[in-house]
Amino acid sequence: MTPPNTPPLLTASASAALLQELGACVGSAHVLTTGDLSAWERDQRGRRQGKALAVVLPGSSAEVATVVRACVRAGVALVPQGGNTGLSLGATPDGSGQHIVLSLARLNRVRALDRDNLTLTAEAGVTLAQAQEAAAEADLLFPLTLASQGSCTIGGNLATNAGGTQVLRWGNARELCLGLEVVTAQGALWNGLSGLRKDNRGYDLRQLFIGSEGTLGIITAATLKLFARPRAQVTAWATVPTLAQAVALLGLARQHLGDALTGFEAMSAQALALVAQHLPQLRQPLPGQAPWAVLIEAARSTSASSLEDDLHSLLAQACAQGCALDAVVASQRAQAQQLWAIREGIPRAQALEGLNIKHDIALPTSRLADFVAHTDALLARQLPGVRIVNFGHLGDGNLHYNVQAPAGQASADFLRAHEAEVNALVYDAVVQFGGTFSAEHGVGRLKVAQLQHYSDPVALQLMHALKHALDPLGLMNPGCVLPSAHQKQ
Repeated sequence: MTPPNTPPLLTASASAALLQELGACVGSAHVLTTGDLSAWERDQRGRRQGKALAVVLPGSSAEVATVVRACVRAGVALVPQGGNTGLSLGATPDGSGQHIVLSLARLNRVRALDRDNLTLTAEAGVTLAQAQEAAAEADLLFPLTLASQGSCTIGGNLATNAGGTQVLRWGNARELCLGLEVVTAQGALWNGLSGLRKDNRGYDLRQLFIGSEGTLGIITAATLKLFARPRAQVTAWATVPTLAQAVALLGLARQHLGDALTGFEAMSAQALALVAQHLPQLRQPLPGQAPWAVLIEAARSTSASSLEDDLHSLLAQACAQGCALDAVVASQRAQAQQLWAIREGIPRAQALEGLNIKHDIALPTSRLADFVAHTDALLARQLPGVRIVNFGHLGDGNLHYNVQAPAGQASADFLRAHEAEVNALVYDAVVQFGGTFSAEHGVGRLKVAQLQHYSDPVALQLMHALKHALDPLGLMNPGCVLPSAHQKQ
């Protein structure tokens, strides 16, 4: 099934008429056409600069629906945007100047918190940190945790099915959502904000929109699961000799900590060396440079002492069995935060080192070590001197397998010459080892070709059928996830 035809270019008079209508919908102050619009038109990594016809900021779900209907009548495409923190160009307009960037930033209310039902209903523009804080004020927990939580939004988290550091215990965004409010591609407002945990009324429509990156409709609000706040939390840092031993340590952690295990992050020596070089204020807790380090976190409703005992028992057995070389346990929360700052500082350190080729991949945990050994060796043969910066959420098999230019080589030149080659080598290996090229960052516009190349043909056929059924005019985030009409030609 082919995508809908590309809408014709707007005339100047048609553009002016649409902008006037949108101003009447949301207020002229919330239709931005002049000045510096780079905060909306450029992705957060600065890799792509688009051009929008306008940036429109509706203040309610009803206004979103009105904006969509106006754009449908004009045949103008929309690019929904939350905090613009994505890494796959899913919220970046193209360079045509023909698309409306629809920012959900003003939909920023927490509508309700139901303590007895353990649910929070928040609008799409509520930041993840605000949702966490609202839960905490009620002595509850919303467990989704991302490095960008101060600026990423609930709508964007759900649109990309965000993961983060605690998927091991709580699941990704999809698993934390009970209901949605969505504006369809026709401008209808669907209220599916159910807080029910059991609901078998036909198809589960919310799952169509979660992870769809604004290509099927626009998420305007969500009802989210809350949990009892853990009363005890412990954090440890351990060095390990190999990635295979890190996987073995994960198995021991599951045995000793059970459901209390909330985080298990792995970091290569190269990743930590960049942190030490560019962020020396983040002092690493153990001397020397082991091949790998892991960050372990556990939380439980029981006393801290029992959890600490379980963690110390785990680390003692790990060291005795050779899974760990050395370990340290944070004695207070401030020390735990310092350990997490090292882990979260890796992307920043990479950016300071220069442009890099990012890969957000996932594999069966049992095959991670073999994949890394195979792919590291392959890249070393093909591109001598290339630096592999591995880190990620080992507990759920999600690895950020990033490639840095050889030392002394201009990173921009390296990317121009080798990015396509590196991507092909890495993604072919990912498929060979039973993994996926997109784990938690979405497909966006960055990985459309990979989705077409590596996906099962039947799966692609079903995706195109869904797109055609829900967005027959092709106005919802064209070119994101699936190719637009001009990309197919």
